[in-house]
Amino acid sequence: MSWQLYLGLSVMMFLEYAIWGAWAPVLAARLLGPLKFSGKQTGWIYGTLYLAFIVSPLVAGQIVDRWIATEYFLAVAQLIGGVLLFIAAKKKTFRGLFAVMGLYSLCYAASVPRVNSLMFSHLTDPNVQSPSIFIWAPIAWVLVGWLLSGWRQIKGTGDGSDCLKLAAILSFVMGVFCFALPHTPPPGAGGDALPFVEALSMLGNTNFLIFLVISFVVTSQVQFYFLGTAQYLTDIGVQSKNVPAVMTIAQITQTIATLFALAYLIEHLGFHWTLAIGVASWLALYLVYSLERPKLLVISSMAFHGIAYVLFVIGGQIYVNSVASKEIISSAQALLSVVTMGFGLFLGTQFTGVVMDRFRKEDKFQWRPIFLVPCTLTAACAVAFVLFFKG
Repeated sequence: MSWQLYLGLSVMMFLEYAIWGAWAPVLAARLLGPLKFSGKQTGWIYGTLYLAFIVSPLVAGQIVDRWIATEYFLAVAQLIGGVLLFIAAKKKTFRGLFAVMGLYSLCYAASVPRVNSLMFSHLTDPNVQSPSIFIWAPIAWVLVGWLLSGWRQIKGTGDGSDCLKLAAILSFVMGVFCFALPHTPPPGAGGDALPFVEALSMLGNTNFLIFLVISFVVTSQVQFYFLGTAQYLTDIGVQSKNVPAVMTIAQITQTIATLFALAYLIEHLGFHWTLAIGVASWLALYLVYSLERPKLLVISSMAFHGIAYVLFVIGGQIYVNSVASKEIISSAQALLSVVTMGFGLFLGTQFTGVVMDRFRKEDKFQWRPIFLVPCTLTAACAVAFVLFFKG
């Protein structure tokens, strides 16, 4: 891989996740604070992205697999997304913001699998080369958070809309940069079937079906980490002002694991054990969370989330690339996004909310029984993966 190709793909990966990282961690503070949205309304604003992942990736996959070069599709999606983010920054009602964020999410959800498919199509050895590019995703998430924090130290938080404006600027930058990406013409699927139909036909492969089913269940349980960790840490004695910094342990570990562990494990253990270790890492996280103490052990256990994300989520994307034919790689990546980031995260959000409400008494969460639920399900997934998946 030439340094020009590496630089282009790395900047693409960095910008893609910097956009997401600019607004996702902190937008809730604007919604619940200055805009006075309810928790349910806040959940639906965030849910627009998960709903978009159910529809948008497959539709976009047909477009880039059949008719439009991937880099041009990405450019248009990001430029339109930038406009919508600026509009969203000015919306102050739930209905208005929900509509705009819904349209924006359709654009962004379409771009995530396209970034992966473009990268994979230009790598000669994706298993070895892709981790050095994927590493820029967690780095982007951390650095853009620090940038926004530094800006707020200087200018103040204002009404909290700065996160959307920053994301809009980054979206415009990526939209323009996409025109400089390597040309990736539509491969065109063989035969008369649409690419997503051919991608769905991969479900006839037992291994691939098992992988998708387990991916769905595991991804749904990840919401216990995303929705519960901040409040959980506060309840066990971590000062609220320190929670964002403490939670970067996961991203730091993710960066290290991407660089030093992912390619090595795939090469020496194969997809079977790499993905299984990823599931087991989430199991280890929830087991420690259920103990609730000692505090240092709980804080340190967030490293398991970073390891799990690398080995299972990124490792899963590499696995899909390895089993899909080149004509339908984009649609196959889209199918994975629909199952995990669409149905998995959206239904997982609803499931997690029900469980947390079930074990809440007098406005206090009973964290041990809450985290024993994902413990049980991830343990079942880990066992199923070891027994039935033959990567």
